[in-house]
Amino acid sequence: MTKKVKDFITKCILLFLGIATMAVIAFLFLYVFFKGSGIISVEFITGYPSGTPLGTDGGIFPALIGSLLSGLLSALIGGVIGIGAALYLSFYYDGRWFRKLVYLSVLGLSGIPSIVFGLITYVFLIYILGLPRCILCASIAVSMMMIPFVAIRAKKIFDESRARYMERSLALGISKEYAIAKMILPHTALDILSTVALAMTYGMGATAPVLYTGAVMVSDIPQNLLSPYMSLPYHLYMLVNNGFSVEYAFGTAFVLLAMLLIIHLVIRVLYILRDARR
Repeated sequence: MTKKVKDFITKCILLFLGIATMAVIAFLFLYVFFKGSGIISVEFITGYPSGTPLGTDGGIFPALIGSLLSGLLSALIGGVIGIGAALYLSFYYDGRWFRKLVYLSVLGLSGIPSIVFGLITYVFLIYILGLPRCILCASIAVSMMMIPFVAIRAKKIFDESRARYMERSLALGISKEYAIAKMILPHTALDILSTVALAMTYGMGATAPVLYTGAVMVSDIPQNLLSPYMSLPYHLYMLVNNGFSVEYAFGTAFVLLAMLLIIHLVIRVLYILRDARR
């Protein structure tokens, strides 16, 4: 078999796998949107849960706001720690072995099941420290999931910028801290924001970490960090798990997917605007 034939077969296989991936994703999104479109209305978006059992009527407004608040808080905590870890791995390290240890720790953290993060958060913050089940505890659990997601991707972004800016800056006598603050971070700001936004959508869709730590079946909009809250994934889980209302479950899934798509769309528009200025 000649090299051209092998390359052609490889391209065909990869093309097929790419089309299959897009087809699966399109089917999932379209199926959820089709099944949930009959439930979507202004009352469903802005209303509070009602009905018997609770959640089979009314709306999902507290769950929508609770998911957004939890996602933002998780992104703040996980984003700061993840970006800090990426900066250390890319620009600061005491020795080769310690750098590898930190990097392996980040990789190991990415392989821990999400429910374990919820269990650890529950035991440490709620059982030992005595905090109530609240949006703060749930956000901390989700942020631990987000740390490796942010750190690994941010490290790649910083590694690419290091060769472009850091080496030239040091050659000109500019300090490492000045180069990071004035050149690298501004240049990579949109890429880092995109990474944190992706991590936020990843965390907002998680159910297991918030199961024990803060999400409840029904609650008002959280008034402070120690208040319980409603979460869209948890609300969806309860509707399906208890067989309350499959129709309302698809409506909830519709809103959750639409919200995540809007976040991705906003990031993509920011990229387009940045490229248009260049």
